Amino acid sequence: MKDKSIYQFLTTENINWRFNPPASPHFGGLWESVVMSFKFHLKRVIGTASVTFEELATITSQIEACLNSRPLSGISNDPNDLSALTPGHFLIGKPLTAIPQVPIPDDLHLCDRWRMIQRMIQHFWNRWSNEYLTKLQSRPKWRTLQPDIKVGDLVLIKHENLAPLQWRLGRIVKTFPGGDNRVRVVELRLNRENCCDQYQNFANYQLLELSLHILC
Repeated sequence: MKDKSIYQFLTTENINWRFNPPASPHFGGLWESVVMSFKFHLKRVIGTASVTFEELATITSQIEACLNSRPLSGISNDPNDLSALTPGHFLIGKPLTAIPQVPIPDDLHLCDRWRMIQRMIQHFWNRWSNEYLTKLQSRPKWRTLQPDIKVGDLVLIKHENLAPLQWRLGRIVKTFPGGDNRVRVVELRLNRENCCDQYQNFANYQLLELSLHILC
């Protein structure tokens, strides 16, 4: 770290950085799932529309209010108390008002930028509020125990932005087991100048949802 003042502060406060491996956002747990929910719906709400920086800031602020209004638990044990604890309570000490304003009729002029922003906010609210509970119940599990990846395995590294013929090869040089003693992170020697990188989200070739495909 180049900034000595930051380094001294971290040392004094006994702060240690723990970085997630590349291409493994689910290592972030709950907070990363909220980021995924934000990006998933934002892409579908804006689509190919062209918005200014200020308009994008307005949309993201309203979406932030939606996400921070989700209920975490009840505030009290009183069965008549229907108020819920939300992330907004930790931010400003009270719940956020995230529900958008009254719907905008379709017969109004679309050239009005403000109305377009309101439509996007309403679109996000409808999608997120309808899909939030169903996503909470998604708990995929492997049904059968598969052998761990091991040092020396040759793997094909899947890349979402590249065609399959452009995926790179790598050799496992080190494995990092998780709390369940199953390998969760690996260090690779890539076929590009023998550099090393860390990848996660791998499994044996029999499984379908892979980032690394074992070749030998």
